[in-house]
Amino acid sequence: MIEVDVIIIGAGASGLMCAIEAGKRGRKVLVLDHANKAGKKILMSGGGRCNFTNYTIEPNHYLSNNPHFCKSALSRYTQWDFLALIAKYQIAFHEREHGQLFCNESAKDILGLLLQECLEAGVVIQLNTTIDTITLIGDQFHLKTSQGIYQSQSLVVATGGLSIPKIGATPLGYKIAQQFGISVLPTRAGLVPFTLQPSDKEQFSALSGIAVPCIVSNDRQQFKGNVLFTHRGLSGPAILQISSYWLAGEFIEINLLPDIDLETHLKETRQQKVKSSLKTILDQHLPKRLITCLIPEELLNLTMPDLSDRLIQLVASQLHQWTIKPNGTEGYRTAEVTLGGIDCNALSSKTMGSKQVLGLYFIGEVVDVTGWLGGYNFQWAWSSAWCAGQYV
Repeated sequence: MIEVDVIIIGAGASGLMCAIEAGKRGRKVLVLDHANKAGKKILMSGGGRCNFTNYTIEPNHYLSNNPHFCKSALSRYTQWDFLALIAKYQIAFHEREHGQLFCNESAKDILGLLLQECLEAGVVIQLNTTIDTITLIGDQFHLKTSQGIYQSQSLVVATGGLSIPKIGATPLGYKIAQQFGISVLPTRAGLVPFTLQPSDKEQFSALSGIAVPCIVSNDRQQFKGNVLFTHRGLSGPAILQISSYWLAGEFIEINLLPDIDLETHLKETRQQKVKSSLKTILDQHLPKRLITCLIPEELLNLTMPDLSDRLIQLVASQLHQWTIKPNGTEGYRTAEVTLGGIDCNALSSKTMGSKQVLGLYFIGEVVDVTGWLGGYNFQWAWSSAWCAGQYV
């Protein structure tokens, strides 16, 4: 049996960050992961550029059954703290829309930073290790694994969610919580493309590859960004964002022309005695294929003087308030995050430790805190891990 101070299950963003902080405090830290490589999700994130944080981190950018829980961690280890680490390693980065920060070169830069910090903090990372059983004997956790038996005073669960199973996502973290009687809230895929009803899929499949800037909304939230038509349904940043706020059976509303008032524009055009057809006018604002899918041909062929106020209102309503009922989502296969997870009410927001099992901690995506698209989930990983690292 090998004895250490801290065992961390999961060599992803939160697991490595927690290991660094615990190691800096002189704790003997062992990170275990069943994968053959650390940080696989880091490497594939942001199209291989890793959207590692955001300039505007606010608690209202997170979903949780306990919306106040994330405030403590986010305020104690901020985006500026992580940017200081980026500066230490002289990693070049750039800002995209909505304050999103990406590496100029590669996500490998972020993983390299974390692994180097682990090395300097004396952290041992052991891969290709599956966990068979976890037992709490006295105040010590005993882990029986494929590589032997390990014992520690603190056990940190940084196993991530169920998203992207092809790179190794499993429900292990939830099973550990359930084993120790810790509440786990229902999980579902978040930041995920929508699939369409069969009839809609048939109608819109010809639009695959088209992207349009839109406002997508439901009763609870709205997001502005591109909507991408795919051969399976709808994707793009605005769709991924609203998917986290969508429940099965609900409609979503899409404003395909968020930057103009189409009714006013068409009436003004008609007033100017423009003889063009409606189709010609709309072609200036939206892709031709999209217009012909949404507006009947007989209407498109009418010239501007032939359009009544009622018809103009009808066209404007269809393009500003296109309402569609998704069939579902693509699920965990392509989801960027997992909603739900370890009940925040069972954890200390200061330490991320279990209130009922001394020495047991949960950090990162496995916890019921889910960020928006745009670096928010990485910041939650850094912040929650840093907090736990001060106490394990």
